Amino acid sequence: MKTYEFETKSLDEASAVAAEEMRVGKQYIDIEVLDKSGLISKTYKVRATVNVDPAEIGYNALKDMFETMGVEAQIEMRRKSDTEISYRINTDENPLLIGRNGKTLESIQYYIRNLISVFTDERFIVLVDIGGYKANRKRQLEILATKTAKSVARSKIEAKLEPMNAYERRIIHTKLSDWRDVTTISEGEGKERHLVIKPKRK
Repeated sequence: MKTYEFETKSLDEASAVAAEEMRVGKQYIDIEVLDKSGLISKTYKVRATVNVDPAEIGYNALKDMFETMGVEAQIEMRRKSDTEISYRINTDENPLLIGRNGKTLESIQYYIRNLISVFTDERFIVLVDIGGYKANRKRQLEILATKTAKSVARSKIEAKLEPMNAYERRIIHTKLSDWRDVTTISEGEGKERHLVIKPKRK
């Protein structure tokens, strides 16, 4: 939950001050008076608290986005934990919204993740998937990881994979994390960052 404590001489202005500091609209903030001092010129110590569920903010943002685009969308929100949310989306425009190599989808996810972060002090894990693209991509990457790891373990020659984003690299890291014969490391910078699967030296 995102909170902000401060002192003010006017309770009427407290919401505006909190909204500016917390970067959210006043309608999303509750003000609680913690203490007050002074007889003539009163000073209030207050706590501002965000009163909205960050997951719902993400859901409504996606809904508004597709309505603005004129795209009919089915949006399913799932909470895997208090700080992990997934949005599964299906539309008649799946290929357009996914984009080449998932670039448009990544941009949508990046926007929703950043929006949610404004409403909470906790670090949320946010996954946006359209038409099952990421679920299919995850299966493909796990197959690639297993096939490549077997080859590396057998030949003792390291293998460099194509550049991938952090989410895709993490899938392969996780898939091979308990392998005894190989290890994975990330190399390169920016868009060229990639994984290398290396044999473990005995």
